[in-house]
Amino acid sequence: MKNKIWIGSRESRLAVLQSQMVQDYIKTRNPQMNVELLLMKTTGDMILDRTLDKVGGKGLFVKELDKALLEKRSDLSVHSLKDMPMEVLGELPIVAYSQREDARDVLVLPKGAKEWEINRPIGCSSLRRILQMKERYPKADFQSVRGNVLTRLEKLDSGQYGALILAAAGLKRLGLEERISRYFETDEMIPAAGQGILAVQGRKGCDYAYLDGYEDADSAYAALAERAFVRTLNGGCSSPVAAYARVEKGMVYLSGLYYDEATRGYLKGNDAEVTEQAEELGCRLARRLRSEYRKERK
Repeated sequence: MKNKIWIGSRESRLAVLQSQMVQDYIKTRNPQMNVELLLMKTTGDMILDRTLDKVGGKGLFVKELDKALLEKRSDLSVHSLKDMPMEVLGELPIVAYSQREDARDVLVLPKGAKEWEINRPIGCSSLRRILQMKERYPKADFQSVRGNVLTRLEKLDSGQYGALILAAAGLKRLGLEERISRYFETDEMIPAAGQGILAVQGRKGCDYAYLDGYEDADSAYAALAERAFVRTLNGGCSSPVAAYARVEKGMVYLSGLYYDEATRGYLKGNDAEVTEQAEELGCRLARRLRSEYRKERK
């Protein structure tokens, strides 16, 4: 086993914190190992004037990290699972999933504000979130917001937006939980597949024994179900397709949102299966919702 490990990470404060969580885990259990971070700016971090669906999707957040792994400049990468493409290179498998942080989406108001001014726009670049928010606030105005979490909060506090929709997980990991004004339960707003889970990506054929014990089994089953759902519908990371799985007593309970590109309509549904069939569950629910939606449209 190597004595020096390089962890590839994006440069944002949140990405570094998440990578340090894995770094600390490895160092605590393998004190003889030297574990360093290799920080880099990704294409997705640099293109901030267009929405992700216009520039190639969230795969732009992993391209440079993948290249470093393939060139053996790094030994593993740490990603927010929701930012990873549904198809990963066979040479760069996901080798572990973290315990899941809060998977919910949240409403964030400007500093000092007690309630959202409905006549001011909500900063949100996710069609998944916009579709579901419009169920509750049909007259709301949504405007694109790009940048990392701290950059978005700066834009909010400077008066550019009346509110933001963000992931609870990122705010909690950054120690900014007090900024959360309202949580949207997962049955109100189905999260993005993998939201709240960290994925550790490695290189095929390498020894990752130093990660033993890191993976959370429930997160792994949830990830398999959610990503299978999105993959079956050919939904990329910028797609409004959504999936959230809860694991309890050997069962996976999956909720999903199917979106039809042609009609711009969508349908939600749920299903359950034993954990060993998590991936099949995701595929099955995706096929069922697509079929039911198309029947309704006839």
